[in-house]
Amino acid sequence: MSENIWVTRGRCHKFGDNVPHGGGIVPGWVLAGRVVEAEKIIPHLFEDIAPGFHERCKRGDIIVAGKNFGMSPKMNGFVAMQALGLGLICESMPFLAYRAAVGVGLRVMSACEGVTAICETGDDIEIDYRRGLFINHTRNIERAFPPIPESLRELIEVGGNTGWLKRWWATRNNTEPEASDAPASS
Repeated sequence: MSENIWVTRGRCHKFGDNVPHGGGIVPGWVLAGRVVEAEKIIPHLFEDIAPGFHERCKRGDIIVAGKNFGMSPKMNGFVAMQALGLGLICESMPFLAYRAAVGVGLRVMSACEGVTAICETGDDIEIDYRRGLFINHTRNIERAFPPIPESLRELIEVGGNTGWLKRWWATRNNTEPEASDAPASS
């Protein structure tokens, strides 16, 4: 397992409080149509609140959000974020949204009170998800936040629920697991 999935450095894409899943992270029709294929969702990621986002972001970039990010227990947008190799740090998110993000293997730190006050879109930021370290290289600011709990790291390492089940099935049947859906190194 590469150490690099736990430390990522990229541009900040900052969003405020109360970003809903439908109509915020992805358009409502993605949820209503039960679209779960990353390649179909990516062109529509954040299109309602940040048109053209998918063209501006790159692997290793980090979504920084305020309170109540992803207010819905849906996974569609998190699938696209994980496929793009993005990270997420937010002031808070509902438990079911957090569970959905971790379930698809997205690197996410929540309960990071005040994180939106110490960065702006375009800043060069770095996060160590295991240590809970946030560094804004543009503004020369460093903060400690709650890291990803150790009990969830294995799930993220193997690419979420699907990766974990593939590995479990292969172990159970004494075969090699198929290629993992784990996040690529940044």
